[in-house]
Amino acid sequence: MPETLTDADRARYSRHLLLPQVGEAGQARLKSARVLLVGLGGLGSPCALYLAAAGVGTLGLADNDTVALHNLQRQILHRDADIGRPKVESGAGTLRALNPSVRLVAHPEGVTPANALSLFAGYDIIVDGSDNFATRYLVSDAAALARRPLVSGSVFRFEGQLAVFDPASGGPCYRCLFPDAPPPGAAPACSEAGVLGALPGIIGAMQAMEVLKLIAGAGEPLRGRLLLYDGLAARSRTLAVPRNPDCACCGSRPSITALDPARYGASVCPAPSPMTQPPLEITVAQAREWLASPTPPMLIDVREARELAVCRIEGAAHIPMGEIPGRLAELPRDRTLIVQCHLGGRSMRVTQFLRENGYPLATNLKGGIDRWAVEAEPGMRRY
Repeated sequence: MPETLTDADRARYSRHLLLPQVGEAGQARLKSARVLLVGLGGLGSPCALYLAAAGVGTLGLADNDTVALHNLQRQILHRDADIGRPKVESGAGTLRALNPSVRLVAHPEGVTPANALSLFAGYDIIVDGSDNFATRYLVSDAAALARRPLVSGSVFRFEGQLAVFDPASGGPCYRCLFPDAPPPGAAPACSEAGVLGALPGIIGAMQAMEVLKLIAGAGEPLRGRLLLYDGLAARSRTLAVPRNPDCACCGSRPSITALDPARYGASVCPAPSPMTQPPLEITVAQAREWLASPTPPMLIDVREARELAVCRIEGAAHIPMGEIPGRLAELPRDRTLIVQCHLGGRSMRVTQFLRENGYPLATNLKGGIDRWAVEAEPGMRRY
């Protein structure tokens, strides 16, 4: 049952109460609602700010990352003084200052295959502001299995996408539109391709708009529709997205009925023996363990020389990405190779190239030297 508005609520949200599509009943529904934000970055920042300002009663904040200097160009939830802090702490502080009546629940572990279903069950609507395909598919599958509407957004350079995926109400899920994730490294991330800072502000605010419409029961949500926004041309268009009856997640005979960790990326595994093929990608924790072993892998830094001058991992061999094809003779085929760049995108492509050219023991360092600086060497310079 929706909560009752107080006189303070009526004063704060008076402009909402003037709207026939919202009114006191709609505002009471906002006060009673529970919304989970997955990711407090470029998309999650504006979305969280507008949902808190609008009076959504409970906001869950799920993010396992920390604030970095390069985030501040677009992630307006955080400030310069927050660099190095967990995003859930930084974000909660900003939202609390904006609207102290909103209940904030931090989930610093983020969303994982182990916790997603139980986590989603505690919320009415899920908002996906993640920046990688593994998380995007995990969140979509979990939302469909938990029967929760998912407000999904994504950005790339000057373009954005927005949709509401809600199989429980007859709409499609994310896999109806994109059945499978692209291979790792096939699609460049914002860290490599770039993104104009105002773009996630636009798409994130539109995500907040969809959430508010769903809660208040106002207008026509983007359920079964995909909105495409071109920031350079200042144009948008909407495409119909039908539900796929053969969808692996929400179809008539789904094959995805549980969240198998293997489906969403590399899992923790022991250090490989010299001739055991490692996973395509490993974490900083795994890399540190392997490098400390009696038979350590070879660490290869594929960044440019100007990046090496900022920071480097001790003992790493420097071979810029463009020189790899001409220097294969320098690399042993019978030794594990950990490939590392700034954020993990370039090194993933190098890892795949190496595997395709007779180096089956090559593996990528997830998150690159930037993640290494956070988890292994906190005093290391970052850029």
